[in-house]
Amino acid sequence: MRFLADENIGLRTVNYLRRRHHDVRSVLEEASLRGANDVVLLHLANREKRIVITLDKDFGALVFRHSKKSNGVILLRLQNERENNVIIVLDNLLRTRPKLAGRFTMVSEDKIKTREM
Repeated sequence: MRFLADENIGLRTVNYLRRRHHDVRSVLEEASLRGANDVVLLHLANREKRIVITLDKDFGALVFRHSKKSNGVILLRLQNERENNVIIVLDNLLRTRPKLAGRFTMVSEDKIKTREM
């Protein structure tokens, strides 16, 4: 899968996804993207057919309240945002092989909710 990891997704998580053969662009790794507006990131992800991975609830507002186009968003709503837990939660999500493209997927430690956009 093709992902865009938001600034709040750590490099250990990005590298974990890459080791699992996913194509991941990381905002943290690209100086030109650090601090970029969420609308800019959403546009970039759409242009490159990437699914955004984020801890930022603002993406939900952009997609649903402001009707911004999206190729897909994974919103991590975690009690524990430490990187080890982020990796475990993403691993659990990707093992279930859900359809992520064209969907807003909200993931917690014990739940996965998905909604078409």
